[in-house]
Amino acid sequence: MKVITAHNLTKRFGSFTAVDGISFEVEKGEIFGFLGANGAGKTTAMRMFCGLSRPTSGEATVAGFDVFTQQEQIKRHIGYMSQKFSLYEDLTVKENFTLFGGIYGMKPSQIRENFGLTVGRLGIEKYADTLVGGLPLGWKQKLAFSLSVFHSPEIVFLDEPTGGVDPVARRQFWEMIYDAADKGITVFVTTHYMDEAEYCDRVSIMVDGRVEALDSPRNLKQKFNADDMYGVFLYLARTAKRS
Repeated sequence: MKVITAHNLTKRFGSFTAVDGISFEVEKGEIFGFLGANGAGKTTAMRMFCGLSRPTSGEATVAGFDVFTQQEQIKRHIGYMSQKFSLYEDLTVKENFTLFGGIYGMKPSQIRENFGLTVGRLGIEKYADTLVGGLPLGWKQKLAFSLSVFHSPEIVFLDEPTGGVDPVARRQFWEMIYDAADKGITVFVTTHYMDEAEYCDRVSIMVDGRVEALDSPRNLKQKFNADDMYGVFLYLARTAKRS
């Protein structure tokens, strides 16, 4: 089942083409890596898929909804987590989940049930009434991801979610991603860590607004005769013409 489709999707800002006719599809439950150097256009593309920016031309759907005409429906069927973790640090853990659960349109009983399951799974029941600002960075990261899938979205978009955390915490975070994918949630993730690209089912690499490569990490390494995904990324990034 295709949960994201894009065909010649383009975004221009005046004379500048940020996203230049990208085309691909993402399957339900897939972990899809969306890579590119700064300025490659990946953030602009992600904003279109999240219903936050209207494309200039082309076609795309997210969770079956059109990115041109059904942006609000898209927002209700996806989860999102940024590098900033999207948490209110002056609210407690419980207050954050109650707030976002209400925004997602969840019933109070459903919020209470899902929150209990979430803190139980993370083993942080005793921190439910602790202000988020007082928690370690790794815990904030795990809570932000849990919040992004709290309403059981069809797709979760993760925009460089592991920046600034240690390798052990990053590995634990990816275990949470695997668990979400096993439950049928599609994960669309951008990252600057090339070892994380190895964890994805498939990876696309953008250069100058275009998708220059798209395949499994194993196939990409074979195609570009590289030992790891960093070698693949470096090979393609060197072809970029715009800064």
